[in-house]
Amino acid sequence: MKSEQRELVVARNKKARHDYQVLDTYEAGLVLVGDEVKSLRMGRASLVDGFVDVDAGEAWLHQVQIPPYSQSSRMPGGGRPGRRGDLSEWSRRKRKLLLHRKEIEDIERQVGEKGLTVVPLSLYFSGGRAKVEIAVARGKRDWDKRQTLRARDADREAEQAVSRRLKGMRD
Repeated sequence: MKSEQRELVVARNKKARHDYQVLDTYEAGLVLVGDEVKSLRMGRASLVDGFVDVDAGEAWLHQVQIPPYSQSSRMPGGGRPGRRGDLSEWSRRKRKLLLHRKEIEDIERQVGEKGLTVVPLSLYFSGGRAKVEIAVARGKRDWDKRQTLRARDADREAEQAVSRRLKGMRD
């Protein structure tokens, strides 16, 4: 009997689901250094400007901010305290993603198509390891975004009407 593993979500990229049409998702491991894991466990991360790039058969996560752990006695990257530029660049450095070779090739093939990109959707811990959910996505146009919002509002109104009707039948 397997023990149930709990997932702890650190950050979600809500803007990605609004701005992109998600075509395919992957779960990737994340290579972290220093006190980045402790910083993530405190819930400090931002996926807003993040993207994934495949280079020479390896997947890299760019522009995801993981600020340094506040209780750390040493600076990341061997920098000296007081050099804010280095700290900002360090927190947004590129990080290697751990994926199977077949998954990387599949992502690279899909990105070769016109208009597709790879964006991070969420960052979480699964079984004690940091994972990131990435998606191959196509950018939405403004009218697509409005149409999605209209459909979501219509679904919400229909659900509320059904629940009001069921509540009225119970009384």
